[in-house]
Amino acid sequence: MGAIINPRDSMKSTWRQDKSQWSFPHKLLERVNLYHVDLDREVPVHAKTDKLPHLPDWQMHRWILYYACLPLMVHQLFVSLTGCQVHPVAAFIYYYQATRLFTWSEVRSIRELGHKHGFLDGDKHERDGVPDAGVGKALLSVVLGGLLRPFFSVYLTYNKTQAPISLNWTWLLIEVSLYSVVVDFWFYWYHRLMHDVDGLWKYHRTHHLSKHPNPLLTIYADSVQEFFDIVGIPLMAFYTMKLIGLPMGFYEWHISQLYVLFAEIAGHSGLRLHACAPNPMSWLMRTFEMELVIEDHDLHHRKGWRKSHNYGKQTRVWDRIFGTCGDRIESVDANVDYENRAVMPIF
Repeated sequence: MGAIINPRDSMKSTWRQDKSQWSFPHKLLERVNLYHVDLDREVPVHAKTDKLPHLPDWQMHRWILYYACLPLMVHQLFVSLTGCQVHPVAAFIYYYQATRLFTWSEVRSIRELGHKHGFLDGDKHERDGVPDAGVGKALLSVVLGGLLRPFFSVYLTYNKTQAPISLNWTWLLIEVSLYSVVVDFWFYWYHRLMHDVDGLWKYHRTHHLSKHPNPLLTIYADSVQEFFDIVGIPLMAFYTMKLIGLPMGFYEWHISQLYVLFAEIAGHSGLRLHACAPNPMSWLMRTFEMELVIEDHDLHHRKGWRKSHNYGKQTRVWDRIFGTCGDRIESVDANVDYENRAVMPIF
């Protein structure tokens, strides 16, 4: 007799085609329309030896800065025209909505790119959908991620007397460059320990049920991992940056976290593009083969307990230093067509 599979471990996803299954979480996901593909549109399938298009760094920086700076400009315009300060509660609601817009827009942009260029390992397996058994869990993860990060940013750093014009662009460049590396230091070790230490894998195995994840599964995990991903790691990185001596004001931290969020979502997209997690120091990381591309984390998901590599989610700095980088398959440099440049749509 075969082993009995826990129904909650199934990645079967049929609910989008069968509305008889729908409850409130299904209807809400349908309303926000954060799907990785449209069911009525084709997705191109490529052999692994087909050349990959290249998505230049500047396009991702442009995309992030547009959606990061637009809310700051509106905030500053309000303060300049009215002379009023924005109360912390109002700031939390406002920047929570700004983060929601950022996430929603990135997923929609990724969906368009997926329908144009396809997905990694697409000749073997399509992208996993949100599983029938985990629709409510996936929705809760997205909601908590969207709420808690802005909450702690406002609680720890927001000063209503400081408008966005106070943002220090020199410090911002330094902080955005270092923040993802520091985030990745803490994430690397907690992530690697969950793979290597007896008794910790149980907190990570839910996230690895998906071998071909999509953006809605970015923080789909056991509750312990969700806490560390959403709250623990960002706070550890924030206090590390403060210990180093960096100011980490509210607006700088907000933009730094959006860079991290962008890479987390893109890293779970499986897009068949040669695209590096955006960082002002990407050029330096490439020199030492420390840059992270979409395929790196995608390959990590295809492995499991004590069999994985590429533990970083923002860079390969710590993977390179500690010898846990894995070999790429489709994103090897010889397979990248740098002349075929993809375009990430802003709207």
